[in-house]
Amino acid sequence: MHRKLALGIAGAFFVFCFTAAAGNADSVRAAEKQWAKAVVARDFAALERILAPGLIYAHSTGVIQTKEEYLGKLRSGRQRYDAIEHEKTTVKVYGDAAVAHSIVVMKGESAGKPFDNRLMMMHFWVKENGAWRLAAHQTTRLEK
Repeated sequence: MHRKLALGIAGAFFVFCFTAAAGNADSVRAAEKQWAKAVVARDFAALERILAPGLIYAHSTGVIQTKEEYLGKLRSGRQRYDAIEHEKTTVKVYGDAAVAHSIVVMKGESAGKPFDNRLMMMHFWVKENGAWRLAAHQTTRLEK
């Protein structure tokens, strides 16, 4: 009888943990979509909330920016995203941190030149005060 009870409790705990992890992965996917929407819409208030203060933003060109530098370039219009489309995203959650690996297409303009890139994108998210914040961004160009 005790063994059945122990197995039942262990099974319930596993289901609870699996469901919680799946829910967190879904909330990270939602954060990915919110980030992309805010960048394209040039919603700087949303980006201020989404981006962590110590953001490391590494572009596929090799340029690495802080949060302030990245937002400054967006605000100035020297960098503009007209579309960010996620083709595929895989999320792994580790407590209050998560890694999102995506294949994306980004279109826009940088320094007066248009771009239309297919990229592999890695995002590192941290959960602060119940909200996912983007702490690191890295992209690598892929063949079209």
